[in-house]
Amino acid sequence: MAKAIGWLLDVYAEDDGINLWLLTDDDKRLHLHMEFDITFYAAGDFNLLRQVWKYLKEKDVKLERTVRRDLFLGERDVMAVTTSNPAGLQKMFGELQRQFPSLDYYDADIPITLRFIARTNTYLLGRCHVRFDDEWIQSIEPLSSPWEIDPTPIPLRILTLAPDCNPAIRKPKQLHVKYGQREYSLSLDSPRPFLIGLKADLQRLDPDLILTDYGDTWLFPQLGAWSEETGIELNPNRDENRQIMTRKADSYFAYGQVTYRGAQSHLFGRWHIDRKNAMSFGEYGLEGAMEQARVTGIGVQEMARKSPGAGITAMQMLTALCNAVMVPVQKQQVEGTKTLSELIRTDHGGLIYQPLIGLHGNVAQIDFSSMYPAIMVKHNISPETVGLENAPEGLIPKTLRPLLEKRLMLKNILSDLDPRDCRVEILKARAAALKWLLVVCFGYLGYKNARFGKIESHEAVTATSRELMLQAKEVAEDMGFTVIHMYVDCLFVQQEGFHKPSEFTPLMNAIEEKTGIPIALEGVFKWVAFLASKRDARVPVPNQYFGAFQDGTLKYRGIELRRRDTTLWVRKIQLKALEILARANTPREFANRVPDVMNLMEDAKRELRIGRVPLDELVIRQRLSQTIEAYKTPSPAAHAALQLQAHGRQFAPGQSLEFLFARNGTGVHAWELEEALDSGKLDTKRYYKLLDRAIQTVIDPCKPLLMPERLL
Repeated sequence: MAKAIGWLLDVYAEDDGINLWLLTDDDKRLHLHMEFDITFYAAGDFNLLRQVWKYLKEKDVKLERTVRRDLFLGERDVMAVTTSNPAGLQKMFGELQRQFPSLDYYDADIPITLRFIARTNTYLLGRCHVRFDDEWIQSIEPLSSPWEIDPTPIPLRILTLAPDCNPAIRKPKQLHVKYGQREYSLSLDSPRPFLIGLKADLQRLDPDLILTDYGDTWLFPQLGAWSEETGIELNPNRDENRQIMTRKADSYFAYGQVTYRGAQSHLFGRWHIDRKNAMSFGEYGLEGAMEQARVTGIGVQEMARKSPGAGITAMQMLTALCNAVMVPVQKQQVEGTKTLSELIRTDHGGLIYQPLIGLHGNVAQIDFSSMYPAIMVKHNISPETVGLENAPEGLIPKTLRPLLEKRLMLKNILSDLDPRDCRVEILKARAAALKWLLVVCFGYLGYKNARFGKIESHEAVTATSRELMLQAKEVAEDMGFTVIHMYVDCLFVQQEGFHKPSEFTPLMNAIEEKTGIPIALEGVFKWVAFLASKRDARVPVPNQYFGAFQDGTLKYRGIELRRRDTTLWVRKIQLKALEILARANTPREFANRVPDVMNLMEDAKRELRIGRVPLDELVIRQRLSQTIEAYKTPSPAAHAALQLQAHGRQFAPGQSLEFLFARNGTGVHAWELEEALDSGKLDTKRYYKLLDRAIQTVIDPCKPLLMPERLL
């Protein structure tokens, strides 16, 4: 019997079990197999279950009557259906569900990676020890945990492929190739030599990850077309018995907006990630995607394209599997009946204390660390425990506790490292990836389709948070501080004579002792500006502010710099304006630097007027909120889509369009049109308005209407 030690790269289903790929310590890539039975459950009317028994007994499955735990209903008599064909499960279950739709089904749609982890305790990207005979695994032993703070780095081979331009705008002529320190280009003029060259590269380099630009939407579909045209077979999978798994593009509504997800191309035995089609890859990169894969149990190429919500759902499923709790296929819990007064009393959300409009000096920002997840863990808030006293630890706190502890440990390590340390960027990416999982875990308590969601538990968290924020405010005021602003999980405080971080430590200790939730000092602002509504200068906007910490570092929320539809040109000028103001040490010095900001703005307008601003810095990016036909009055993005539609392009809700403001019939010029916009037709007045608005945002706080006593 052979044995090997290494990292688990990939797990996927086959007709006779599962396939595993291992990157070994001696730099080999092992393709192994493992027998793997899968069980799902059906519950409901006994007569219906008898019919299901008769329906399934002719199939190659094992049937058994047993008792399993439903998180909300407790122990249930269920029929267990076991198959030794993991790859055929979804087809069989789909047929069964169509025949008997009124039954309750459990554990029928759990990803194969989660089943594997629950059974073997061996996580994706984790180190393990396998014993195998003729490529069939006889035993597997985990050698690491996903909760390790400093996991052993995986020596991945990464091949990067990117065209020389956006294929949606013009036809690429070359494909840039990067592997390690070597970079070169393959000509796309003739498909045959290109395919031969790329095929040779794949065989020679044998990458673990193919990292692409436009791989999902252009490269892999194009490779398939050229392969069929030339007769040259090119299979980018490491598992040569598999073809590329493709998923269709789709649009969906989430977090208050329509999101478009492009078509996807997934590989077997190696990963493929399209940097242009990966939801959060741009925010935390490969290290962040790998960190999420470790803790969620979802494969890297899958997790890079999914929302954090899918990750937290997977973690909840895994917790359920490991604790013998069945995972319902459909959510079964509905909101309890409430009177109108009860609904008003319970459905308040997070606490928001309206800020004092204007400039304030020497203000400390104090944040509760992952407040909502910490509340769920500390107060044992879970759908099945809400309203119960002395309940055992719930499923949600069990899921979140190690995640919360790991992120806090990473943040503590980061706070002790020199910013120039080479580990900082990697640790930041990993901490950001974990942060997003923690951010969405609260929302999923109230999400209408969450398997383990219940709105009452969601409301219990916000009610607890409001009480904790009020406690923090009372502590601060008792110690002589003025609370300038509170927003959900952070508060801004000020006291005359306090400006060093150490001077706020007693306050933080007192708040943490009172609330029992970890708290951290984000920093002490030299000055911070809280903004008024542009419609009514008397009304503050809670989530719009900017300020400069004592070291000159800027922080800004809700202003143009943070908006995705702001042009790069406006962003750059607004950032330069803030950098000028950041040199001020007091609010009064801030006001003295406003003339410099106005000069900056006039210089920028002059540069635009004489044509020195590159057009790509003026591109505006907006999403389609509906189909083009549904617009009664087309938005600028819809007008751009109509221009491209005339050239054969099709668009779906949620897709982003790039365009320039132009002096023509529609007021826009689609950026992806082959004919470039004549610079003389650029609508400079429209861009002036955008810049005026952005600059006005940063100078508004020091207008004469500000009361002098606020300039402390």
